[in-house]
Amino acid sequence: MAFMVKHMVGGQLKNLTGGLTEEKAEGEKSDAAAQGMTQEEFEQYQQQLEEEKKEREAHYAQKKAERATVRTHFREKYRLPKNEMDETQIQQAGDDVVLPTELAKMIAEDNEEEAHKQSVLGQLSNIQNVDIDQLKDKAQATLEDLKKQTENCSLM
Repeated sequence: MAFMVKHMVGGQLKNLTGGLTEEKAEGEKSDAAAQGMTQEEFEQYQQQLEEEKKEREAHYAQKKAERATVRTHFREKYRLPKNEMDETQIQQAGDDVVLPTELAKMIAEDNEEEAHKQSVLGQLSNIQNVDIDQLKDKAQATLEDLKKQTENCSLM
């Protein structure tokens, strides 16, 4: 509302005075004056804003690279096709890409589970109705029997 009144009345007043006084329009004020600062303070403020923006962008690029690393890990694990965008994000971040500790723990646990599943005992545990303890006892009893038989052997 004030803008409209100023616009309507201000133009007519300017015509009455004949333009003798030079007034700066609000759009022509310097940015520093509009902010209520000196020029030096305004430059420092702008520099600080630029630094904060660069820090945010660097942090964002780091997070993107971490996510790309995780996606790459799972693509390798499940033998999925590679994604060029992930590789470029990792390269842009440089050697600073480190997985978050929680995520690294999860991956380590997954790797342990995979190793256990790939072992012989892990495969036997997948078979239903198999008692691993009973199998271990039978295997030990068989070894003991073989030792007793070799002790009784006359050739040895």
